[in-house]
Amino acid sequence: MKAVLIALALSSGWAAASEFAKPHQLIDVGGGRKMNLYCSGKGATTVVFDAPAGDAGWAWYRVQPEVAKQTRACVFDRAGFGFSDFSPQPNTAESVAADLHKLLTAAGEKGPFIMVGNSLGGANVQVYTYRHPQSVKGLVLVEAQHEDETARLDRASGGKIKQIYAMVVGQDKYCLDAAEQGFAKDAEKQKQCIGEPLVNYGAQLGAAILASELKPSYWRARAAEYDAMATTDEQLRKLRRPFGDIPVVVLTRSVSPYAVPGQPQSAANKAFEVENAAIQKEFTKLSPRSVQRVVAGAGHTIQADKPEAVTAAVLEVLKQVGR
Repeated sequence: MKAVLIALALSSGWAAASEFAKPHQLIDVGGGRKMNLYCSGKGATTVVFDAPAGDAGWAWYRVQPEVAKQTRACVFDRAGFGFSDFSPQPNTAESVAADLHKLLTAAGEKGPFIMVGNSLGGANVQVYTYRHPQSVKGLVLVEAQHEDETARLDRASGGKIKQIYAMVVGQDKYCLDAAEQGFAKDAEKQKQCIGEPLVNYGAQLGAAILASELKPSYWRARAAEYDAMATTDEQLRKLRRPFGDIPVVVLTRSVSPYAVPGQPQSAANKAFEVENAAIQKEFTKLSPRSVQRVVAGAGHTIQADKPEAVTAAVLEVLKQVGR
């Protein structure tokens, strides 16, 4: 009986995910380049979500439908991801903010907006807020990228973070080479690079994710976006100032992505996580109406581990701005 209930719960979630498995509005943002935007729900305030590095709008498939029950909610695919066209320009925070503004304007989404971003998406929505302060009425920063986090976490980890980041760069190059040669020639490389999206996301969304990540253009966009992280940090650093009197909810992980399962937390890992929480807390200094919440049982992608916590944070901000 338990297995049946689990299967029903998963199939229900996958049914909701099916809306994210297809393009919705493909809008020209200049030069014939089109980007995908998916909005649903109704309300005076529109919530806009941006995904972590290397991911598309479908990262929010467990959050956006719940928020759309209360107000209008939109996800989009950055250039080169999901159903959006590849751009020769890497996705820096400034370029993403510019693309998003064109996209929302062309689609007739006028706001006011609550911006929600995880990781790199968190840096992007901060830049958007600085560039369009009259349009943004609230922020939910989900383990958002901070301009100084790489240097600070590298110090806290004794230099290990830059080593890990170098491994990510190497992995992206490995996967780009495999995609260019054709993953069909090497099932093991496909599994290493893409995993099993059909198992993890169901038939429809899993197939869309697989089709996206089989393309060399996906890996080019991903590698370029990662290579441009330092540029994004510098862009954010130049803009850094208070957000003003807007509600800001900062969601912070409680589960370290670098912890060893089944092993006690090391002193080095504890120091690393303490520093991460401190970095996240600094966002609360940017508005008098801000709060940080540590989400129990959640790692870096809180929308995947504890989507209900992200939904609750968005609705909390929505209530404060008056829907």
